[in-house]
Amino acid sequence: MLKKAGLILLLILVFGVIVVFSYLNKGDVEVNLAFVSITTSISIAFTVTLVAGWLLGVISMGVFALRLVNERRSLRRALRVSESEVTSLRNLPLSDAD
Repeated sequence: MLKKAGLILLLILVFGVIVVFSYLNKGDVEVNLAFVSITTSISIAFTVTLVAGWLLGVISMGVFALRLVNERRSLRRALRVSESEVTSLRNLPLSDAD
């Protein structure tokens, strides 16, 4: 419950900062790309940049997480094979026990 309340408070705080930032920065900015020029407000330009960076971060972490999952799967498979080998070796009778 406390975790959820803290998250809600954090979201309200972030939203408040965004509103204040947008109110204080009413100017326009021209964004020049290689093939087009866009004129927009500063707050929208920052928001688009933030969202684009967030998406690239999520994609990067997704690739990293997929690699970890793949490595975990192969390690589990190798463990299963090793455990079955150990079990089969334990079940063999001793031949030099005379």
